[in-house]
Amino acid sequence: MSVIVRDSGFEKDTWETDGGLFIDLEKYGQDVTEREPNKTAIDIPNDVTVESLKGLFNSAAMIRIPFPSFADGRGFSLAKQLRQQGYEGKLRAVGHIISDQYGFARVCGFDEVEIDFDMAGRQPEEQWLARVPKQDLSYQNLLMGKRPLRNI
Repeated sequence: MSVIVRDSGFEKDTWETDGGLFIDLEKYGQDVTEREPNKTAIDIPNDVTVESLKGLFNSAAMIRIPFPSFADGRGFSLAKQLRQQGYEGKLRAVGHIISDQYGFARVCGFDEVEIDFDMAGRQPEEQWLARVPKQDLSYQNLLMGKRPLRNI
């Protein structure tokens, strides 16, 4: 189990216990099991091109993007590109994200961050909550014209 960070704080990860399924991108096209789109999440590498993912936009409820290191920012760029190309499902960052990056992750289009229990112990909930954007910078509001989309 992992800890999910949202603007409201830490939450238990219930995706799989609620019947959700994570599938690696390379296995996604294989019909290994019957699956419902609203219970399917795709794990994609952080170096994939957005153009190669367009056919998946409506077939999964969530896309999970890894951060192998807190210094590897490719996931931020990928999230922003996915949102700009019209992906409306849930975006989850997973891995080595630190609390200082949380606000930026939200601006780039991530809905939530998945961290392990060790990270949650080193950077408690209060540190993450301190980085919640003070105004609604969600991709939905940015794209709806409530605030101009910045070039990040």
